[in-house]
Amino acid sequence: MATSTTDPVTSPRPAPQDARTGSAAPGGTGLTMFAVLLAVFVVPISISGTAVALPEIGADTGAGSASLQWVVNAFNVAFACFTLVWGTLADLIGRIRAFTLGAAIFAVASLVCAFSPNIYVLDGARALAGLGGAAIFACGSAILSSAFDGPARAKAFALFGTVAGVGVALGPTVSGPAVDALGWRWIFGIQAAVLAVVLLCVPAVKRQVKEQPAGGGRLDVRGAVVFVVAMAALTYGIVQGSAWGWTSPGTLGLLVFAVVLLAVFSALAKRTEAPLLDVSLLRNRRFVAYTLVPVAASFGFVTQLTYLPSYLAAVAGYSASTAGVTMLLLTIPVLALPMVGAKLVQRGTSPVAVIVVSLLCLVVGDLGLLLIGPEASFAVMAPAMLVTGAGMGLSAGLVDGQALALVEPAKAGMAAGFINTLRLGSEAIAVAVFGSLLASLAADGSGTDAAASYDGAFHTLLWAMAVVCLILGVLVVALTRGSSRAEHAG
Repeated sequence: MATSTTDPVTSPRPAPQDARTGSAAPGGTGLTMFAVLLAVFVVPISISGTAVALPEIGADTGAGSASLQWVVNAFNVAFACFTLVWGTLADLIGRIRAFTLGAAIFAVASLVCAFSPNIYVLDGARALAGLGGAAIFACGSAILSSAFDGPARAKAFALFGTVAGVGVALGPTVSGPAVDALGWRWIFGIQAAVLAVVLLCVPAVKRQVKEQPAGGGRLDVRGAVVFVVAMAALTYGIVQGSAWGWTSPGTLGLLVFAVVLLAVFSALAKRTEAPLLDVSLLRNRRFVAYTLVPVAASFGFVTQLTYLPSYLAAVAGYSASTAGVTMLLLTIPVLALPMVGAKLVQRGTSPVAVIVVSLLCLVVGDLGLLLIGPEASFAVMAPAMLVTGAGMGLSAGLVDGQALALVEPAKAGMAAGFINTLRLGSEAIAVAVFGSLLASLAADGSGTDAAASYDGAFHTLLWAMAVVCLILGVLVVALTRGSSRAEHAG
């Protein structure tokens, strides 16, 4: 696969002419962007917002804690398992058709959630919603990659990152009052209504973005089955690892099984004419570098977003509402900075430079929080949280646009699926592993009070976050430098 030494955003590529790709119609693509971003907004708000409703769902259905947790986990596992499959399928049947199918599945699943008679139907419907969410993310980013070029493309992906960040940040804020005022079932009904609006926009999107799916191709079913089973084993093992124990036979068995299946998947991909994942994508060092950035954000930002509120409550004595408001320091940069990153690139800044700064912000922000203690001074927390949020915000959307610009248009869906598989998979791994580490370290603090144990454990966790981000940052720099030299030599 050919790459270019020029910046894929600041040097716009011509509109794709391949019949298998989409190209913008002369009338503009404003409604396309609206429909895609509205659907994208529903996915993260469904993840973060549903967690707020769990207590009321449990009280209403009488569900135990394990079944209740799968209201969230079922969505995440299905999302992680099927994102790559949807991305590849979109290249075959058409991205708009696949996106529409995913939005319809999500809408129907949300309606089933709203009318669920028991927790088991709800868990199953949430898994179905995760299947639809995987299509929205993989196919939505592929549609944007096809429909926009140059500065407009950079703006589209910056908005993609902004909207996803808004969904994560506003999920609890929007869903909490909805649950209190209307009941938990309404949050799923609202999601279905929003996606109905998206589906109403599809005919206009088809007129704005012309595409024709690849003729004669077919899905690598064998590879898809192996990959889905491998991801299911991996994510289920990670989700259950903290409950079963990371060295328990069940956890280790699932993780080993997943690794073996992923090795089989890789071997099959090399022997298949049209594999689920074309491994030649991974020979592009710059593409691989960009895909590692969301992984760093999972460890440096998502873990902080997940566990800092509990630290503020357990150690600093914050109320739930005060801790929630404080977390705005972490999320506000995610809402504001994706457009800043895109504009810097448009004005000539190297996208790699912007991404390296974002990774440094993750490291510095995580290390900066080492200064917090039981008093949790706002003056100490605010700079560290804002810097961490900047690390997430500067690269949000930018990495997707840059990575997809390196891929031949016919494989944009596959590439988008791979990026989003890494994104959600790494989030699941980071949250589960660091949560288990946090619980273990806090429990090991014998002879001290619970708050002091948690304080020490969280500080160890911050060191681990920073180290992982630093290692990934070094890898990103090494891969981008190596690719630049190789491209120049070629």
